Amino acid sequence: MEGRAEIKGSKPSFPLTFWEVAVALTVVMGFVLGLLGVYLTMPDSDYSFLKLPRNLEDLQILRDNLETYTSDYTFQVLVGYCVVYIFMQTFMIPGTVFMSLLAGALFGVLKGVALVVFTATAGASSCYFLSKLIGRPLVLSLWPDKLSFFQAQIAQRRERLLNYMLFLRLTPTLPNTFINVASPIVDVPYHIFFLATFIGLIPAAYITVRAGIALGELRSVGDLYDFNSIATLFLIGAVSITPTLMSKTKP
Repeated sequence: MEGRAEIKGSKPSFPLTFWEVAVALTVVMGFVLGLLGVYLTMPDSDYSFLKLPRNLEDLQILRDNLETYTSDYTFQVLVGYCVVYIFMQTFMIPGTVFMSLLAGALFGVLKGVALVVFTATAGASSCYFLSKLIGRPLVLSLWPDKLSFFQAQIAQRRERLLNYMLFLRLTPTLPNTFINVASPIVDVPYHIFFLATFIGLIPAAYITVRAGIALGELRSVGDLYDFNSIATLFLIGAVSITPTLMSKTKP
């Protein structure tokens, strides 16, 4: 309770200062310039279909149109995909599950998983460093209770922190967005954060990318994670945290 009181007591009246907003806008401009470079090197065409997918119908339209460009403009499509995915991860924009499905539909399982794990890890890292600069007031404003819980759990598991972070990545115990933003605030070292993210995202990425190959058969995003998939993720997560639990039982 002491930690919670400390967090609430430090809550600012306005989340960001002028300079913090300036840093965030600079990062945004970097992504915008990257997308502009891709757009200028693509052939003249109607790109009205280019928008962030919000449902499976949007995603299927995007997939159908991008398939015609992927073989001839592979580099531009890859760069555009990476910039968009990393941007969404950095600024906590919902919808990366649709981008993971798109990777499977456009590039297949092996290339799709590699692409999703790379972009998700890069985006999470970008969010981690941005949060380290300007994230504390936002987290204190949005998730004070979750931050107190996370801070206490990290303090208890310092000796086996990688195992605990892997468990969090593999299971839906805490949202990935919250983990990305809160980790630097509770002093999770970046190398632990990176390894847990890179390794921990592989199983879920495989499930989502594989589903993207049969995109037309999906009726809802809920179809991605059936009982067997969720049980498998929890089993892997339980294995990852076993060393932590065993160390606590030793006298």
